Amino acid sequence: MDYGGYILIGLVAVFLLLRILPTKGVKQITTADLSKELQQKQKQKQFIDVRTPAEFKARYISGFQNIPLHQLNNKTINKLSKKEEVIVLCQSGMRSNKACKTLKKMGFEKVTNVRGGISQWNN
Repeated sequence: MDYGGYILIGLVAVFLLLRILPTKGVKQITTADLSKELQQKQKQKQFIDVRTPAEFKARYISGFQNIPLHQLNNKTINKLSKKEEVIVLCQSGMRSNKACKTLKKMGFEKVTNVRGGISQWNN
């Protein structure tokens, strides 16, 4: 294999790692941690679910509002406070991780991703 092939494989590997690795400055919690957070019912936290409306309707966690990932933009985000913590959930943790990256870029200070998503939720 020539050097071009190795470079291409390396670039693909880096791209995949960047998509999977947690975002710098984003707190990662488990669904067990989420359960504790929900029991505390702190007013300073905002809970959003970035799955599609159909996924949300089929199974959701009380207290979360549904803002699908593809609708995360300035118009929908203006409903949230950038000073309060935002806890983000999806089906497996991949879309919520992407949403967390978007929120950080938009200036949100405290962003938390739920690893494993609702598929790991046992309550």
